[in-house]
Amino acid sequence: MADSKFLLVGLGNPGPDYHLSRHNIGFYFLDHLALAAQVRIDTPKMQGLFHQGRAYGSQVLYLKPQTYMNRSGECVRSFLDYFKIPMEHLLVLHDDIDLGPGRIKVVSKGGAGGHNGVRSVAQHLGTLEFARLKIGVGRPEVDAQGQGQPVDRFVLSRMSEDELGLFEQRNTFVAEAVELFVREGIGRCMNQINGR
Repeated sequence: MADSKFLLVGLGNPGPDYHLSRHNIGFYFLDHLALAAQVRIDTPKMQGLFHQGRAYGSQVLYLKPQTYMNRSGECVRSFLDYFKIPMEHLLVLHDDIDLGPGRIKVVSKGGAGGHNGVRSVAQHLGTLEFARLKIGVGRPEVDAQGQGQPVDRFVLSRMSEDELGLFEQRNTFVAEAVELFVREGIGRCMNQINGR
């Protein structure tokens, strides 16, 4: 796969109100990947912020759509088309409430699971068969009566210091998963990462 082009997309919402919210975990990890590569994702283009460079032996584009979550697919589709990146070289990083906090799972396809960003990407690509790196944020706690914070408020809320500490510890693991995806493909990545 040497010298192929890859598109790494972090899903999130733009603006300071959503910074470090659970729903912006895709932005969070993409920023850490860029930091490790000593680059900044700050060039505006086609409703996104991006950086194009070399990593893991290939050309890699880091992309943060700036369209708000439920319209992320517009930006992703534009980048795939403009840079002529094959669908199998797309990896979308996003939060997942059905995984425990800090749990990482890589999938090659599957439903949107109620995630508006994933749904938008699938809608604009015309398929659910694209690679995703899911980062677990868990669900809101409920009391004895089964009452808790609504899920939409929970994911849009800022992460606690404990959560930030946990995700800080996951940076190396996420970087390993992304490198495996680029260098060896989705199958090998899933085999090596899932279940750990």
